Amino acid sequence: MARLIYADNAATTELDADAFKAMTPFFLTEYGNPSQPYSFARMPKKAIKEAREVIAKCIHAEPDEIYFTSGGTESNNWVLNGTTYLNHTHGAIVTDNIEHHAILRTCESIERRGYPVAYMFADNDGIVQRKALESFLTNKANLVSVMTANNEVGTIQPIKELCDFAHSKGVMFHTDAVQAVGHIPIDVKDLDIDFLSASAHKFNGPKGIGFLYIKRGIKILPYLCGGGQEKGLRAGTENVAAIVGMATALQKNVINLSANIEYVRNLETELLKLLSQTGIEFKRNGAGEHVPGNISLSFRGKDGEMILHRLDLMGVIVSTGAACDSKEIKVSHVLEAMKVPKEYALGTIRISLSKDNTFKEVEQIVNILRQILIT
Repeated sequence: MARLIYADNAATTELDADAFKAMTPFFLTEYGNPSQPYSFARMPKKAIKEAREVIAKCIHAEPDEIYFTSGGTESNNWVLNGTTYLNHTHGAIVTDNIEHHAILRTCESIERRGYPVAYMFADNDGIVQRKALESFLTNKANLVSVMTANNEVGTIQPIKELCDFAHSKGVMFHTDAVQAVGHIPIDVKDLDIDFLSASAHKFNGPKGIGFLYIKRGIKILPYLCGGGQEKGLRAGTENVAAIVGMATALQKNVINLSANIEYVRNLETELLKLLSQTGIEFKRNGAGEHVPGNISLSFRGKDGEMILHRLDLMGVIVSTGAACDSKEIKVSHVLEAMKVPKEYALGTIRISLSKDNTFKEVEQIVNILRQILIT
């Protein structure tokens, strides 16, 4: 059987071998509860401390600003709920119409409780412009939440500019950086953001673990109450192995970030060049700066679900858009917001390449697409 070509890295990534190796002792031999006072808890406790320091360094934060969660969805929920319900004056949330559903559906839940949410409009290139924030931000706002990079089309948002404007109005700023951390440089001090969400399985760490950056001095309600872990803000016995694996994977990606970016961008350039030579009519969705390797392609008059399943049968794994919507056959909310014509939007797939893909695989993907769409 031919080797599987995995090109859905925006959905999840392969666990890094070094991360797996670092995790193993905390499953088999160093399994003590880090909250206990006896000596058997020392190694797990030390491992958590060191992992927190590593992760903080990777995003230019302080260790006490890193809080471990189960992933990006929890981190996003925590920020939106934990800041909204702390504000008894019903302060509004300002977000945008191309966010991940972990943001949008949480905002819908908050609205049902009587708190206002305002939705900015991204432009047709998938960018949330400062002028959009200027028109939506009022003195009643409490929090602005804009993702660093879009999960469906890969566009990178002007986070620093948006955050600076929000702060000039006395409003806190959160960014869902799940698609960005480990793939592009992140400096929370330079961005001056108040909150940042991240998920380990997007950067070769294990599933079910992530972190939330909370700037020092920012108040937020606890996410879980109980034993007092995470400074009393997120109770529950820590998943030591996953925390260690996350730190190992992130550190490795950050150390190799420049080389990885260059390599994946070259893969992306090659794929688009070869595809343009086939004569297949397509458009890439989103313009401007992108997360390397995140490629949203729309084929005029084609069926994206059909393309996905035909590719799957031939050993190529891609997505039709956001993985969370993979069972729904409809134009995604992101493509609708970007006003992609329906004859293109219905024929959309997302190819997301990583440092683990090869130029040979890119060539094979294009050849298989040619077979599917031309013959």
